[in-house]
Amino acid sequence: MKKEIYLILHNIRSLHNVGSIFRTADCAGVKKIFLTGYTPAPVDIFGKTKNEIKKTALGAERTIDWEKYKDIGKLILKLKKQKIKIIALEQSQNSINYKKFRPEFPLALIVGNEVRGISKQILKKCDNTVEIPVAGKKESLNVAVAAGIILFELN
Repeated sequence: MKKEIYLILHNIRSLHNVGSIFRTADCAGVKKIFLTGYTPAPVDIFGKTKNEIKKTALGAERTIDWEKYKDIGKLILKLKKQKIKIIALEQSQNSINYKKFRPEFPLALIVGNEVRGISKQILKKCDNTVEIPVAGKKESLNVAVAAGIILFELN
């Protein structure tokens, strides 16, 4: 049975990160990407392609389903009604080491802003929070790298 995984990109600033995540998500078999908050879409409201996303996505922006969804709170409610577990990738007091996490499918993984991460308000709406422990001086990985690690761990 194929594991049903959705991805929510919330308030990601970098078009390069968005494109990279599209490419990784396609390779990992993600069913759909939701772009929430101010996360840029691969095309603007006039249908014009955003070259920075296109450059790093390498066509994945055309092969994976995606939807722009302004309000993440409403999206979370909608997905929960469909019995989709909501998992945040964030360092927090209640986060679980991603190696110890036992996922239930279908699930939607939220990755957040490159600097601020995911707000406590959103974390409260999630079923679980997972984190990738780091050993260096930096507190966290690049969002696109972290998303890739988790997506392939889930597969």
